[in-house]
Amino acid sequence: MSFTTLPRIGMGTFRLRGDDARDAVKSALSLGYRHIDTAQMYNNEAEVGDGITSSGIPRREIFLTTKIWHDRLRADDLIHSLHDSLARLKTDHVNLALIHWPSPGDEVPMEEYLGALRDAQREGLTEHIGLSNFTCAQMERAKAILGDAPILTNQVEVHPFLANRQVVAHAQRLGMTVTGYMPLAVGKVMDDPTLQRIALEHNATPAQIAIAWSVARGVVPIPSSTRPSHQKANLEALNLTLSEEDIRAIDALDRGERLANPGFAPDWD
Repeated sequence: MSFTTLPRIGMGTFRLRGDDARDAVKSALSLGYRHIDTAQMYNNEAEVGDGITSSGIPRREIFLTTKIWHDRLRADDLIHSLHDSLARLKTDHVNLALIHWPSPGDEVPMEEYLGALRDAQREGLTEHIGLSNFTCAQMERAKAILGDAPILTNQVEVHPFLANRQVVAHAQRLGMTVTGYMPLAVGKVMDDPTLQRIALEHNATPAQIAIAWSVARGVVPIPSSTRPSHQKANLEALNLTLSEEDIRAIDALDRGERLANPGFAPDWD
């Protein structure tokens, strides 16, 4: 089965380790998720692979994403690292390989690592290619470098307290889907009075409202959870329809609160 687009929601695995990662992936797949997101830096690709294998869901029905860390961006390194990822994930290809962060300080030229990523795609190591944590200007550069090769997504932090409007709008203009990580702002959405009020009106949870808001913007959320009940609720958020009034109220919560901001991050828009 070949995927032409990203599934509407994914299961994120950041910070999940060992049996937690294995069980969370297996449980998510049994509940109906078909999009699993991991990364070399998460140190859990082997466990994610175990979860997929033990789920009984055929590999061809699962959209699997991994991300290449910024210390493996040299052309040879990138290809080798992807082979290593595939061995850990127990698969012959991923559906999407992302550059996790642009090379800090442009130490490795974008032409080099995006060229290598394109080569990995040509070799069949990945079905699609994409970016993560790229700014508007960096997306423009990537698009110019890759030419006709489609960039499926730019995966960035998106939640009600960081709407990331410029990047979302620019990615969509360039024909990239936006994948939103940390859609629940590491649980902070649960305590917000506006989200609580809207949740009450929809007989839902604040987490479900935050996910529905992302989806309404055309963003693919990848919430992370180890609890099957939460995973199920996150999946069911796809059935919610927010009113324009709801969306305006949630939009007003944007305060530029960035949770993922390491020292090597680019100059954000």
